[in-house]
Amino acid sequence: MKTSLFDLYKIGIGPSSSHTMGPMRASRRFAQSLDEAGLLGQVETVRAELYGSLALTGLGHGTDRAVLLGLSGEEAASIDPATIGPKVAAIRGSGTLPLLGRHPIRFAEPQDLLFHRDQMFPPGAKTQHPNGVRFSAFDASGNLLATETYFSIGGGFIRSDSEASEAAPIATQAAQPYPFRNAADLLRMASEDHLAIWQVMLANECALRPEAEVRAGIAQIWEVMQGCMDRGMATEGILPGGLNVRRRAPRLAERLREKESQGKASDPLAPLDWVTVYAMAVNEENAAGGRVVTAPTNGAAGVIPATARYYQTFIEGANDDGILRYFLTSAAIGVLYKENASISGAEVGCQGEVGVACSMAAGGLAAALDATNGQIEHAAEIAMEHNLGMTCDPIGGLVQIPCIERNAMGSVKAVHACRIAMNETEAHKVSLDQVIHTMYQTGLDMQSRYKETSLAGLALNIIEC
Repeated sequence: MKTSLFDLYKIGIGPSSSHTMGPMRASRRFAQSLDEAGLLGQVETVRAELYGSLALTGLGHGTDRAVLLGLSGEEAASIDPATIGPKVAAIRGSGTLPLLGRHPIRFAEPQDLLFHRDQMFPPGAKTQHPNGVRFSAFDASGNLLATETYFSIGGGFIRSDSEASEAAPIATQAAQPYPFRNAADLLRMASEDHLAIWQVMLANECALRPEAEVRAGIAQIWEVMQGCMDRGMATEGILPGGLNVRRRAPRLAERLREKESQGKASDPLAPLDWVTVYAMAVNEENAAGGRVVTAPTNGAAGVIPATARYYQTFIEGANDDGILRYFLTSAAIGVLYKENASISGAEVGCQGEVGVACSMAAGGLAAALDATNGQIEHAAEIAMEHNLGMTCDPIGGLVQIPCIERNAMGSVKAVHACRIAMNETEAHKVSLDQVIHTMYQTGLDMQSRYKETSLAGLALNIIEC
């Protein structure tokens, strides 16, 4: 196990972890590498070249803004979303970019930010991932000072082509008492030491930082998620990008509150209506470039918080310990997908985003409800089994249609998968490891035009308006 809970759950900004947060991190890392090499003062200009899905849907996902901000030294976790527009406008208006925030360079987007929509991979790269970006720094005479290629591999994770490894992983296998590699390992280790899955994950996290810090970090993640839901349910308006998609979460929430105030809360499925609202609220905030938490990606950011609030609001006896179990268990499941398959829509389709989030949420909810380890594994398996083959085909390259509703559907599926698993009394036929392997193989077999390129599916057959 190389991935921490805090790798999967990262506080950042929308609309995309792979197309916004990842490129921002890569841009900042390249600028930092220039500084570390003592080259920053010699840089006159930097060229950024986008390939594959980053080039095809980058404008809709805000990749252009992310590159400008990252080169300027901004971090997704700390930047105020309200300042993004003015900062980008200042760079574009002046034709000058403050490299790492302190060294002004010339930056003209038509020449320095290139979208290679006809090339899937950067030429000569060792890594073959469809989210590639190459940076080159030049001095005043036009001489090349440094170049590096990065890949945004989903969930805000980046990988340098020269290092062929992910940047700054939090966890290392040697540091943890339970270095599970797959679900079978996880279940075996838990059984041998008579632990629940959440306790295994907590032990691994506590090998990296004090337990009080782990608990405080999870509480902060949950606080940010709740704030995102609340903002999404309160904010009216039209989402940016040109599709003229109206925010629906506020109106839906108001209708549900009105029904409740009139004593019409007898509908037994009303809690699922709220789950829908919670998920849509998050993803409307994400689509607007607001503060969100990758879970495990931005495109799937609504499923985990919506399911957690379902537990908190509608389950009798719900408490903070249940929320802790939820996040630790869902992270353990997310680690399995991250390390054995993919959480990148550009690599495996939306089954790797909303599908994985659904699987994480189903297992996490089961844990919050004190299910057995076997039931947790079963819930996670059921959830993914019924997301297999889901394409990533955003209209106009925007994380809006079908992404917002897809999170609502994924949240409801998570609740249902948990209920099925917890009502089962016999062993199931398909294991979580088998469904993870199946998901990955399905994604690799999927035609690239169905994987976050906006070249097929709804993106091709629905006229943008």
